[in-house]
Amino acid sequence: MIDKRLAATVSALAVALASPAHAQNGEQAGTTESSEQPGLSEIIVTAQRRQESVQDVPIAISAFTAEQLRDQGVSNTLQLGQYVPNLVAQNNTGIGSANAYFLRGLGSTETIATFDPPVGTYVDDIYLSRQNANNLSLFDVARVEVLRGPQGTLFGRNTTGGAINVIMADPGDTIGGYAEVGYGRFDRKLVRGSIDLPLADSFAIKVSGYWQDDDGYVKNVTTGERLNDDDGWGVRLGVKGELAPWARWRASYAHIVSKGENTLNFTCNPANPTDCKGRFSTTGLRENPTSATPFAPLVIQGRKAGYGNGQEAATDLITSNLSFDIADKTTLSLITGYVSLNQQFALDFFDGRGGPSVSVPFPTVQGYARGGFTIVNDGSHQQFTQEIKLDGSFGNGLVDYVAGFFYIDERNRTNLADVFSISPAVSLLLGDRIIRNTTKAYAGYVQADLNITEQLKLTAGVRYTDETKNVSITDNRPSCNDGTIEATCMFDQNLRAANGVIIPRSQNVKIWTPRFALNFKPNDDLLLFASATRGFKSGGWNARATAPSQFLPFDEERVWSYEAGIKSEFFDRKVRANITAFWMDVSDLQILAGLLNPATGAITFLTRNFADYRNKGIEAELTVAPVTGLTLYANVGYQDDNYRVPNAPAGNDIYGIQNVQAQLAACRAQLAAGQIPASANSAPAGQPVNNAPACAAGIVTANGTIATPVRTPDWSLAIGGSYRAPLGTSGLTLVPTINASYRSRQEVAIANLSIYNQPVTRGGRTTPANPFGDGPFVTGSESPAAWLVNAGLALNGPEDRWQLAVECTNCFNEEFIQSSLSNYSYLNQPMMWTVRARYNF
Repeated sequence: MIDKRLAATVSALAVALASPAHAQNGEQAGTTESSEQPGLSEIIVTAQRRQESVQDVPIAISAFTAEQLRDQGVSNTLQLGQYVPNLVAQNNTGIGSANAYFLRGLGSTETIATFDPPVGTYVDDIYLSRQNANNLSLFDVARVEVLRGPQGTLFGRNTTGGAINVIMADPGDTIGGYAEVGYGRFDRKLVRGSIDLPLADSFAIKVSGYWQDDDGYVKNVTTGERLNDDDGWGVRLGVKGELAPWARWRASYAHIVSKGENTLNFTCNPANPTDCKGRFSTTGLRENPTSATPFAPLVIQGRKAGYGNGQEAATDLITSNLSFDIADKTTLSLITGYVSLNQQFALDFFDGRGGPSVSVPFPTVQGYARGGFTIVNDGSHQQFTQEIKLDGSFGNGLVDYVAGFFYIDERNRTNLADVFSISPAVSLLLGDRIIRNTTKAYAGYVQADLNITEQLKLTAGVRYTDETKNVSITDNRPSCNDGTIEATCMFDQNLRAANGVIIPRSQNVKIWTPRFALNFKPNDDLLLFASATRGFKSGGWNARATAPSQFLPFDEERVWSYEAGIKSEFFDRKVRANITAFWMDVSDLQILAGLLNPATGAITFLTRNFADYRNKGIEAELTVAPVTGLTLYANVGYQDDNYRVPNAPAGNDIYGIQNVQAQLAACRAQLAAGQIPASANSAPAGQPVNNAPACAAGIVTANGTIATPVRTPDWSLAIGGSYRAPLGTSGLTLVPTINASYRSRQEVAIANLSIYNQPVTRGGRTTPANPFGDGPFVTGSESPAAWLVNAGLALNGPEDRWQLAVECTNCFNEEFIQSSLSNYSYLNQPMMWTVRARYNF
């Protein structure tokens, strides 16, 4: 039989699915266990930038230890969405290396560098400003934490929804490590390993890496290739040293390459709808082009002209944390980070066809060699950050504080082109331009706890941010570089709105983001708290514009979040129950709309601060350890949200864009006249080509109502558990794990546009399909409720020296829609299974 201490340790690891934890500074938050007391272990975290018990922190946090991630088969940060209440995580359309997180309703599906995500990603305290490569492979982590709600005081800008924090593993003090190999579905191969090497009594390094490769789960029936593989590799060098009794240094360098895609695919073959065994694509854009210029005769500038179907992102990440004990209970930390990201891709968002509409709900498979609508991208992104942090206490423990200064300098260069095909032989180059944009921000922050009594604590903090953004654009097209600059060319001097207003190329915001909290702890097992927190997300520019008048700016969005919660433990820490209720008000919500151009059928992108936003809800996390070795959990999230359109008269903004009130009025008038939204093809004489253009656009639905916010299912649920079962006196243990996650119905396209297979006649015109919700669903925004089940079974050797494991994700191969772009629906990944063997030394 394994001893009680080992059983309690393993139970604590499984608890991490539902037990909040968080850390900063690159420090290893830990657990305190007692061999005398079974049940759940105490988790020490630093969510407020200092070490505290998780049950003492007035923040909603979910955490995952490295062991828990491995036991549950979680190999990347994308899969966190299956465990955290009110978190929806998905790949960006097309890009497998990029995750779009929607946390408490706030998220973004845009990766271009003039946009910022509202859920920040951090690695060892270093902010990753680009969403392009935040689907991190979890090959050398100590733990991963999800902070729900705004973190504007201690984390700063672009954390209005929350933060995903990855803490990498420190080098060990003795020689040790692990080696792991795996094989899975679609010929997936996986190798991981790590070794700790102490070089002196107070200095050690860690060398780790991973490599993975698979064939891809999508069959391209046009080219014969396989798509949506998840290939990549990474290496990391970690350093930990005690330079003096009062000085410590943690640092690391990592190089990570990701070649994952999320290209459009279907459960039935569009070229042969009776074939529904697998996932299918029909694009003629080849992964391995037969020509050095696959888009010829179009003239595309730069190396992107030779890209084939796929994407690759390469990241270099350097982190350094140098800390000094400068006085009793006072520590100074110098936290430095550098990130370099290079990304190249060519992705067909129309699958070698035209876009679906109610006039043509099932576009004919053409297999266009240049794709249906293809974006080619060559991006280079660098950032430098420096933080100086001071934390400590004074007044004999009366006040605990953390204060600091933060600086970021980010420089981006995005070279991209848009290709739209209208026949196998004819394609249009809609745009080819280079966008350069920079961000510089300075911030100072302070947060202090006033310990009024042992039971009562008041917290107050504030951050001041001064941020400046600049942008410049250059047109690559030969016709724009022949000595004359036409008005349609994408150059700085042409950036004017359709009404003639000059589009600014610089933005500055100066803002205070405070936080207030009240903690009451009547006993060691119960905490009651309430808080109010402000945050903001940076503004930007509509950089996917293909005309100068569309390169419009949008303002920053701001949020106030109010929370009240309880953290509790019962029955000698065998039950842990944490509940948080929140009310969140967002001003000037940034909303991205991808619209079909009524004249050409190509995509027009437009981002505006269309409306305000409110979300209120509750999150509950329950963990139970009824007997030694068994841990069960249930995490539940509920949210009720809506757009809040200001009570203002119909009209235009300063750039001539209709406000929502004017668009609603226009849409309803068009519907009353018998026009049919989303009918982008032929129309009777005298009628516009695209009927009802004010409907099914922005946040106005095809029915002339305000849309439901996207990726905010009313209910989210994760239930599961693990059991560590000793096998007699052999020292072997068998560990089964299971997780079932549920998301209720949700919309995934901003205008909630879906196409239904039933004819409709309006205004003397009949279309074979309709956008009004009548008939069988064809494609678009509507995503029904869905369950996903993950499971695993591991056999551990004596003292956990080795492990054999088999696991599956999406074990029952459930299919549901994660996102929609121009009426095409993007699906979740199919069932995956993996067999792993691991040896610890």
